[in-house]
Formats: sequence, structure tokens, C-alpha cells
Amino acid sequence: MTPLIEEIERHERRFYVNDRLMAARCWHDCNKPPLLALHGWLDNAATFDLLAPQLNDYYIVALDFAGHGYSGHRPKGVRYHLVDHVDDVVAVLKQLGWAKFSLMGHSMGAGIASLLAAAMPERIEKLVMIEGLGPYTGKAEDAVKHLRVALDEWQNFDDTVRSIPSFEFAVKARMNGLLPVGEQAAQLLCARGTKQVPDGLIWSSDKRLRLSSPTRFYEEQVCAFLAAIKAPTLLIMAQKTLPFNVGDYQKRMAAHQHLTLVKLEGGHHLHIDDNVSGVTTTVRQFLQAS
Repeated sequence: MTPLIEEIERHERRFYVNDRLMAARCWHDCNKPPLLALHGWLDNAATFDLLAPQLNDYYIVALDFAGHGYSGHRPKGVRYHLVDHVDDVVAVLKQLGWAKFSLMGHSMGAGIASLLAAAMPERIEKLVMIEGLGPYTGKAEDAVKHLRVALDEWQNFDDTVRSIPSFEFAVKARMNGLLPVGEQAAQLLCARGTKQVPDGLIWSSDKRLRLSSPTRFYEEQVCAFLAAIKAPTLLIMAQKTLPFNVGDYQKRMAAHQHLTLVKLEGGHHLHIDDNVSGVTTTVRQFLQAS
């Protein structure tokens, strides 16, 4: 079994943030309008392998977040905080030299994109969020419990890296993961999400990414961020979406004053899995609109 990847004006770029590698997969001519693409939790830049080639009016740079894909891991003893990913993105943007750009994110990447678009609204031309409208939140009354769980997990964390029997095994595991995907999507994600070592194959993602966060945003904070976004924004929600709290989601959409919602057939990874054509058409029409 080999990954199904079509080579369409694609290349790799490398950046360094505090001496740590940040990898990116890129498409199209770098002289075209820039678009930064941000993937979801435990995915990688390959999540845009089927969508990005079709958006050929833009120069697309899809980052691997720290601890994902080909990017380096955070130093030993350091947690993965969501806002730290925003810092990394800003550092990469500085190296790219992009004063203004469009932004696209899926799931966790959409949450990070919303924070960046709110904090630096003057730099964002357009914003596309796929299956994500702001970061994951918690309730104030659960804060103590969340911290206790995170502390216990951190103290008992085992960073031993275990080998994977084969690429085929990795693909099947990804197909049946927490957020299942079809075989082609799994092949694409695993091709960038595994790496060869002397003893065989291992996942390239950092095991610390699975640890609970000691702190979370509250809904009021997320709504404040969404209200600060000035860029025209497209939100694509799948018909088979994650079980978001409907009331909270309605408040989030009401807070954003420049939001267009489109619901499409498919699941959480519809942009790489079960409705690539629908997502492509919708995103292209939004980006091309004046």
C-alpha cells in the first residue's frame, strides 16, 4: 500500500522558531496571494493534500504544528499549550514576510486561526474555518478538576516511543482512530505522520499532545475573540459534525459579525475524506468573491 499523493506544484519549506524546526508543505506560485493553512489535532499539513491543489489562485503554505508531521517537538519537560501554537505561527509569518494574507484552518487549526485573526485583524484578508469555530473550552466550575487531571497525567507520563509494525498497520489505526477517516485520507495523513527509524516505523507526533490541558478557555473568552475578527469568514460545518454544544455554538456564531455558514455532507474530515469536491467548490467561491 502506498500513499496516494498527486504532485501538483508542491514543495516543502523549513522554518526555525527558537532553534526548533517548523515544517510546511506548499502549493503553487509564491508570487500569488498568500494563504496560510493550519491543520487539526494529531493531523498534519497533508490534511490539505486534496484541497490545496485546487485553490490555484493562491500560494498556500500549510504548516505542521509543533509536535506534528515533520516539525520538531517541544523541548523535554514542556507542555503543549494552544496559545503557544499562535506564537509559532506569528514567528513563521515573520520569516515569510507576509504583511497581509488569507487564513484557513481545520478543527484545532480553525481554533488557532480564530485567535490569530482576532488578535491581528488588520493582517487577515479572508478566513476559512472548517469544522471549527474557536478553541475547545471548559467551564469555570471544572477548572480545579481539569488541573488535577493534567497534573496527574504529567507526573505519570511515559514518553517511551513504540514502533509500528508496518505502514499498513498505521493506516488501519488511523482509519479507526478517535476521528475515523477513509483509507485514502488515512494514507495521506500517515505518510507525513510516521517516520522511519533504525528499528522500523514510528508515529512522528509527540505523545505529549494527548495529555490533558491544565487550563482551558471559557465560552465568554471565545465569543470575545470571535467578535474581534474583522475579516470576511467562511465556516464549513459537516452534516456529521462533532457533538458540539448547540447553545454555545449559536452564541459563537452570533458573536462573529462577518460570518457565512455553509453546511455540507460529510464527516469531520470532509475536506480530505468524504466531500473534497464540495469543500473545494465552497472555499473557491468564497475566496474569489469580491
